[in-house]
Amino acid sequence: MKLENKQELERLVHLVETGLDERLQVTPEVERQKRVIAAMQYSLDAGGKRIRPVLVLEFCRLCGGRVQQAMAAACAIEMIHTFSLIHDDLPAMDNDDFRRGKPSCHKAFDEATAILAGDALSVQAFRVIAEDPVQDDAVKVHLMQILAEATSAAGMIGGQVMDMEYETRDDVTQADLEAMCAAKTGALIRGACRLGCVAAGAPESVVALADQYGAKLGLAFQIVDDILDVTSTTDVLGKPVGSDAEEGKTTFVTLLGLERAREEAARLTQEAEELLQQFVGHEFLLDLTDSLLNREK
Repeated sequence: MKLENKQELERLVHLVETGLDERLQVTPEVERQKRVIAAMQYSLDAGGKRIRPVLVLEFCRLCGGRVQQAMAAACAIEMIHTFSLIHDDLPAMDNDDFRRGKPSCHKAFDEATAILAGDALSVQAFRVIAEDPVQDDAVKVHLMQILAEATSAAGMIGGQVMDMEYETRDDVTQADLEAMCAAKTGALIRGACRLGCVAAGAPESVVALADQYGAKLGLAFQIVDDILDVTSTTDVLGKPVGSDAEEGKTTFVTLLGLERAREEAARLTQEAEELLQQFVGHEFLLDLTDSLLNREK
């Protein structure tokens, strides 16, 4: 990324992380439950790219809104994303011992606490929006509807179900993979774009345009993840690599080959960037979109 855009990304990430800290604290009412709060904070503070909350903030800005209008939604979607990662790492799911270079939540604490921490984050996300002092009730309801849809059986959770089912099949097609990725990865990314627009009061036509961008970006993002599982290292990624191959999973790399997978990710990224150029002031997000295609982790 260009230096000024990298600095802007760092600024937005700092705002999000400050917002997360403010919205998840051990208060007197949960003093006796502080172990699960600590597990929630541990996973939220583990780092990561914060792409989803940054998308919320940036689309709000592109639609003429202010950071304060979008911060609750930005924090909420990062809580949902973190909940999904905690549960993905569990022995019943992907059984990964490391996440972002640190022990997974169920390794740092225990399996039961990790399950409950994920559950609690999924609920806290909606509480954060409900208690937002900035937005009016109608907007809060709309934001919660978007978040629920992105998280539901039709969204991220449903995508995880498909992912587990496909592990036992040897007839998974590209259409199957695209449907799974559109739900497991794409739903939250699309939701982030929509949340930012709605927080700013954008018309439905603009929300739909942002949604199309998010769909392209989400699929490209997952294809790059599949590529990195083959080409990167555990030290760089902060999580085990090669697990897809070991489990015999069908991925875009196993289905298309490495080069065709790269071409597909590049095509989707270009299409996402073309949609983005319909927004005034899109330069930062355009640079970020390109950097996600070429990322190393």
